[in-house]
Amino acid sequence: MMTRIPIIIAIVLALNMNLPGQQSREGRLEVYQESLVDSVLYHYEQLRLKLLDNPDHNAIPGFRIQIFFDSGLHSSDRAWQAKEQFSKKYPEVQAYVSWKSPNYRVRVGDFKNRLEAEKFLQRIMNDYPNGWVIRDEINFPIIN
Repeated sequence: MMTRIPIIIAIVLALNMNLPGQQSREGRLEVYQESLVDSVLYHYEQLRLKLLDNPDHNAIPGFRIQIFFDSGLHSSDRAWQAKEQFSKKYPEVQAYVSWKSPNYRVRVGDFKNRLEAEKFLQRIMNDYPNGWVIRDEINFPIIN
């Protein structure tokens, strides 16, 4: 029985050597893909490189809508109230309170381009007639 095993292995190896998949062949491979794929990959790589520049800061250039801007006594309280009211009315859009001396401001949204921001501004214009689109650093989009 033990003498048959090397013979069986030799036969299997000899048969595998003659299979066409084992031979080296030169050929040409053509890949057809939508041009959008290249564009998406390029933009993804640009975002990835921005994050690598500053790994502690997950922000990219984009747009937000500023709905509140005030300074003075109790401006902090008014800013937080404005954020809370906005969040109740539009829970699907993130709101942010920030302070840059001497002003408090509330900005909403994480829009990748001005067109998206302008579209949302039109939606909230009745509630926030003094709102305007502003260039800001936005949170890195979550990809599911």
